[in-house]
Amino acid sequence: MLSLAMETVRKVAQESKESSYRLQCMPLEKRNKALAAIASELKKRKTKIVSANENDLANAEKTGLAKVLLKRLKYDAHKIDESIRSIESLIKQDDPIGKILDSTELDKGLILEKVSCPIGVIAIIFESRPEALVQISTLCIKSGNAVILKGGSEADQTNKALADAIIDSIVSIDRDFDGTVQLLSTREQIKKLLELDDLVDLVIPRGSNELVRSIRESTKIPVLGHSEGICHTYIDEEADVNMAVRVSFDAKCQYPAVCNAMETLLVHKDIASKFLPKMAKKYAYANVEMRGDEKTRRHIKVKPASEKDWSTEYNDFILSIKVVSSLDEAIDHINRYGSHHTDAIITENVLTARKFLDIVDSSSVFWNCSTRFSDGYKYGLGAEVGISTNKTHARGPVGLEGLVIYKYRLYGNGHIVADYSGKDAKKFTHRKLT
Repeated sequence: MLSLAMETVRKVAQESKESSYRLQCMPLEKRNKALAAIASELKKRKTKIVSANENDLANAEKTGLAKVLLKRLKYDAHKIDESIRSIESLIKQDDPIGKILDSTELDKGLILEKVSCPIGVIAIIFESRPEALVQISTLCIKSGNAVILKGGSEADQTNKALADAIIDSIVSIDRDFDGTVQLLSTREQIKKLLELDDLVDLVIPRGSNELVRSIRESTKIPVLGHSEGICHTYIDEEADVNMAVRVSFDAKCQYPAVCNAMETLLVHKDIASKFLPKMAKKYAYANVEMRGDEKTRRHIKVKPASEKDWSTEYNDFILSIKVVSSLDEAIDHINRYGSHHTDAIITENVLTARKFLDIVDSSSVFWNCSTRFSDGYKYGLGAEVGISTNKTHARGPVGLEGLVIYKYRLYGNGHIVADYSGKDAKKFTHRKLT
């Protein structure tokens, strides 16, 4: 699989397209059976997968890969168990295919249905995290889509081991799964794949803004961007200080190397003297490097924050802090510097919270809880292919519903358009049906 020649990339995409047609009419029972087989195979191959990942980690350390990326790259026995639990949760999800979203009687005996269906062939380009390969593959199988994967070169051995486990297990269930999951290995192959807008229906890049921008500029295929997470927590003047400290600590420190971790803390000037010293003490205990604006540095001793800090995703124990004079200033800052990923407010004032939730232009907005909840599994979606900051098709954690589109089905009984035009034209009823 990893030695694919350039001329075979089109063949791979064609095989995926053919598989996508078979998947569209494949019963849910068979798709769920394939998912169960994947979970079982991951258990059987746990030692082999961990060994492959240890090799990737050793090689990455030699090349000087950043610590934050090394943490993302790690895929140990614990993470494999998490992947298995995610698959088990996904099996329990309802079938996203074939749902009647809307039904309308156009005229007696002429019924129009709007029905959910798979997108088709999805290309996913992701960096560092091997668990993404498992999440993406299983979500695509459940939603009836074929998937072509390209992971980061730093995870080559782990991705190969995981792809082999997935492909072997689903093909053992039914040969109809041939071509459902495929793995590419080089940038040249991806460059060729991005030219195949006649075969690939959607591209989902997971990684930096630079990656997403590069993909968008390199293809005519629709792109559903999963980019960086510059997430904020705003501490309102009417916040409960103890709650604010607890939530803000979790948002930054629970797992800082992910896109839903907080990168900027905004604090109302009237609560700064109470909140910041307590918060700084807690962060100092966790070795968080704090960078603050001038007003912040009047309350706590931190490094000066630069203009660049407000638009930086650290993915590390680093945090920028800004004191603001009002809710409006906090909202303006978030909408200007944020990545429209996930932002939260801590306040006891309902009206203040509602204004924040309405005006902050992000795919997820939270009240009195950690930004770390922004996740497909935690949302009950089973898993996610990424978190989209797009405003079309799918937004936020993209689970099963984000991997289906819809088609219209019209049922008639010899109806013709000519009957609805001219002097004695029939009238449409356009009656909504339940």
